[in-house]
Amino acid sequence: MAHKGKEIRNPKTGQIIQFIQTQADTNGELLELITTYEAHSKEPLAHYHPHQDEYFEVLQGALTIRLGGNLQTLQPGDKIHIRKNTVHSMWNATDDKTVVAWKTIPAMDTEYLLELNTGLASDGKTNADGVPGLLQVALMMNHFDQVFRLAKPPFAVQKIVFGLLTPFALLLGYRPFYRKYLK
Repeated sequence: MAHKGKEIRNPKTGQIIQFIQTQADTNGELLELITTYEAHSKEPLAHYHPHQDEYFEVLQGALTIRLGGNLQTLQPGDKIHIRKNTVHSMWNATDDKTVVAWKTIPAMDTEYLLELNTGLASDGKTNADGVPGLLQVALMMNHFDQVFRLAKPPFAVQKIVFGLLTPFALLLGYRPFYRKYLK
């Protein structure tokens, strides 16, 4: 379970996340993190958060953001507010590490999704880019669709496809989350 001071590291992406304030600390109002991106991290899949705003401030290095199809690079001291339902992705395209303060409002269960994805990567249950297999993704996207949605295909198509895959994933022993990663 996420708690103040806990740090998780995704061995596939190299991203480090330190929990500053969790859902429990803030009565669900916000999740506050410090995240570190390794040099030349890979651009993640474009996504959005249907019920949450995100706030980022670059503390060190440079952060590349794809927002509405446009690229921008933030430097130390730069801040950005990404409103709910805004498609985005962010990564470090430089030779040095990037450190970013990150707030998600409200917290909802975002911390569990972060812990789950890191746990799966640590257990070798993702590809080289840190993305789980299709059946695991189907369960995760159904379970966490209030906090995280892929930009493509359209959400209605995702619901149908992931809904059709869910029984097969459960039959094969996959779960939408695993308690062992919430320690």
